[in-house]
Amino acid sequence: MRIARIKTAEGARHAVERSGAWHHIADPFEEPLTYTGRTTPAADAVFLAPVRPAVVLGIGHNRTLNDHPLPIQAWHKSVHTLANPGDPVVAARDRGTVNVEGELAVVIGKQAKELTAENALEHILGYTCVNDVTNVDQGLVDERNFQGKAGVNYTPLGPWIETDLPDPDLVGIDVIVNGVAQANSGTSNLPSSVLECLLYVTSWLTLEPGDVLMTGAPGTAVAVLPGDQVDIVIEGIGTLSNNVA
Repeated sequence: MRIARIKTAEGARHAVERSGAWHHIADPFEEPLTYTGRTTPAADAVFLAPVRPAVVLGIGHNRTLNDHPLPIQAWHKSVHTLANPGDPVVAARDRGTVNVEGELAVVIGKQAKELTAENALEHILGYTCVNDVTNVDQGLVDERNFQGKAGVNYTPLGPWIETDLPDPDLVGIDVIVNGVAQANSGTSNLPSSVLECLLYVTSWLTLEPGDVLMTGAPGTAVAVLPGDQVDIVIEGIGTLSNNVA
């Protein structure tokens, strides 16, 4: 099932795709879903970031990369960097190379605290595409990932949430710039699984419905310039498109 957040005359509304239209729902996190009776034709749908998270986390995969004692570490990315599909990424210039990074994002569906291997996946609403835009050279002077990841619209998210992804650790990720594939990889190339990331994060921090966990870039970082059109294509989900301003 696809759950989107779309623009309507009444404001942003969540909706589920069915029979060529988006059927509006009251709350994407309730079970069962409540339909309002309103619809938006698929051709008229303008997609927004599918959730408005209170927390966006990135994952640093230490395993195989350095001799750090922890294989996984998380870091915060400001929710003020969140962008809709189609929003321009305002690349911070004169501050080093700007990379786009195609990643699988996990959307939390219910409060997640000290999860276990047995119950962790039950706390996921679904998955979406995310572009973790980064001024990579700033990492040399800011190991906390603030400066390089704080730009305007540096976290495009969407276009919708896919709730039925058979194996999140085996999905392909392509990064296409100006119509040309620049990176072709997938989550199988990440050192740590979605489950391992969730277990680590929730051993420290309680996540709430709508929070987003970016699972890392498996060789999907590509340098871009102003004027570039970027498409993040994730198998089983869809395509997230933004241009670089």
